[in-house]
Amino acid sequence: MQLEEILRTAEDMAASDIHLVAGRPPMLRVHTVMHRMDHPVLEASEVEEVLVHMVDTEQLRVFRTVHDLDFSYELEDVGRYRANAHRQRDGIGLALRSIKTRIPPMGELSLPEVISRLTYLPRGLVLVTGDTGSGKSTTLAAMLQAMNERYRKHIITLEDPVEYVFESDKCLIEQRELGADMPTFGSGLKHALRQDPDIILVGEMRDLETAALAISAAETGHLVLSTLHTVNASQTVERIIDMYPAGQQNQIRSMLANTLQAVISQTLFSRTDRPGMVPAIEILLCTPAVRNIIREARTFEIPNVIETNRQLGMNLIDNAIAELYFNGLISHEDAVAQAAYPEKLEQMLAA
Repeated sequence: MQLEEILRTAEDMAASDIHLVAGRPPMLRVHTVMHRMDHPVLEASEVEEVLVHMVDTEQLRVFRTVHDLDFSYELEDVGRYRANAHRQRDGIGLALRSIKTRIPPMGELSLPEVISRLTYLPRGLVLVTGDTGSGKSTTLAAMLQAMNERYRKHIITLEDPVEYVFESDKCLIEQRELGADMPTFGSGLKHALRQDPDIILVGEMRDLETAALAISAAETGHLVLSTLHTVNASQTVERIIDMYPAGQQNQIRSMLANTLQAVISQTLFSRTDRPGMVPAIEILLCTPAVRNIIREARTFEIPNVIETNRQLGMNLIDNAIAELYFNGLISHEDAVAQAAYPEKLEQMLAA
């Protein structure tokens, strides 16, 4: 099997993901839809041979021990990939996600203007949330690049793996990769605080240690950007608080209320007007009213606050989806399928 040929085809088709699974032909995900390549069924030995070619000796040893491996891979003149190798019923499976090398300017991403304003924040915590493949990394990269072109600051990124590669412009940018450059996000973040950063990107707030350090860093005057796999603003706040033991939750509510600046929750849709994807985005900005809601454990009120503060740039995900539909960018079926409240959205679309 020619890996390079498959990856070049995937690049030509603008595929976001490539799946090589023993017992199946190669599959590509293009604009959220899976496509079978015109290629023979892959033998288990072929997929194993590809894996051996892609990883080093230590990574191969880890895979053969635990049967799962996350790693990054680069093919010169083709692209960079975030990859996972795993055992499955018929042998080995490989999943590769394409990492775009060009950092798109914010104006190309169909992002609300308020997100550009967030790049002027001097300190605090900004969270970009959504499902896997919702464009979180691209939004964060565009925000960092805007700051890189504007400020003279020190930016440290902690990633798993490094995706977009930055060139220091006015800023000094250091990028560290989980596994290769640091053992955990928590460890990398703890040491980053001693490296004189102004802005810190944490790839994911995936555990209590990382969340606590990120909030502390924001509290001590840094601008911290991170992600969570949550679908809306109120769920994001609750997810962070639920990481803590019950006895510490009142304290963390107070800390989060003081440091959180914004939550950006993304969902990607296939466009109907032309090939490509377009995001629907929920935005929560931490006004004094929102800070009181977080502090007093009334997160169920967050959607109402967002709805009544649209003039500030806040927006609910369902309103964002409806706007995309009325502008002729997405289908009715996709709009309802991705809605937070499908029945209410159906009524909005029929009005």
